[in-house]
Amino acid sequence: MILSTLPALITFAFVSSITPGPNNLMLMASGANFGFRRTVPHMLGIGLGFTFMALVVGAGLIQIFNAFPITYTALKTASVVYLLYLAWKIANAAPVHEQDATGTPMTFLQAAAFQWVNPKAWTMALTAISAYSPNQSYSGILLVALVFGAVNLPSVSVWTVLGQQMARILTNPRRMVLFNWTMATLLVLSLYPVLWPK
Repeated sequence: MILSTLPALITFAFVSSITPGPNNLMLMASGANFGFRRTVPHMLGIGLGFTFMALVVGAGLIQIFNAFPITYTALKTASVVYLLYLAWKIANAAPVHEQDATGTPMTFLQAAAFQWVNPKAWTMALTAISAYSPNQSYSGILLVALVFGAVNLPSVSVWTVLGQQMARILTNPRRMVLFNWTMATLLVLSLYPVLWPK
């Protein structure tokens, strides 16, 4: 039963991992500002952090949200505030010629911790556990986490490479500022489904 849903789960993991969202927009900005190599800890933090999060959500957190909806509302509020803060940081990132002195990419632990306040990550984890591990068996939850762990890292790497390639045309400080403000604006716009769900 669990393996019969594997193709659908892999497809869901791929589509939800590679489409735009807070993680991917920040990776694109990091790739443009710091390059691929310096962004690797950020990418690993996302991949492993989300895998761990899916395990914890499947193991019991989903029941807490169902029993006490206010906890999910509180988490969503904290997520929105933190994402707005990150958007401000991206918009005000140091120009290219200053980044070696003042700029630092997100660390592994920061990226892993960010998954807990990322609205898209919560939606992905809750949906995957609910849809592809309906009985919430430990084997089903483990399968969901492992599939996301395997699919997520290659998917998010695409955004870092895209940002790195864009850096070639962002050699002008004014272009980099415009790029960073665009990324910050898109990050804020990514909150639309959270603030106004269907």
